[in-house]
Amino acid sequence: MHYLNRFIIIVIVGFILLAGCSEAQTDSTHSTHEVTNDALPVVPKNVQTPKELESGEGLFNNNCARCHGPQGSGTTQGPPLVHKIYEPSHHADFAFQRAAAQGVRAHHWKFGNMPKVEGIAQEEVVEVIRYVRWLQQQAGIF
Repeated sequence: MHYLNRFIIIVIVGFILLAGCSEAQTDSTHSTHEVTNDALPVVPKNVQTPKELESGEGLFNNNCARCHGPQGSGTTQGPPLVHKIYEPSHHADFAFQRAAAQGVRAHHWKFGNMPKVEGIAQEEVVEVIRYVRWLQQQAGIF
């Protein structure tokens, strides 16, 4: 019985945590976050991508950079992923997986909804996430 109670509590806590960043929070016309160049964390220019992350960097550049910018810095098409909003405690890795696989409704920014990313496998998204997390660390986000 104790295991069942613990399982139920874990499931409830999981749902509460997921609700904290629900896609239904706000729509893109009621965004609470604005992108300003002076407020963005920056990846140092002299940082070299580690060899084990080069595949993720290439996948990012081919599938994500058009909207999310070089090194996740953002563009007029999409938000910066090197931003505190996307740190692991607010947007866990599964949120990136879900966004790539299914798309996501705009809820933090005024860029509009993100479509799903065509032609990228789940394993490749894992590599992209590893690269983005490394960029976030380089910028001092976590």
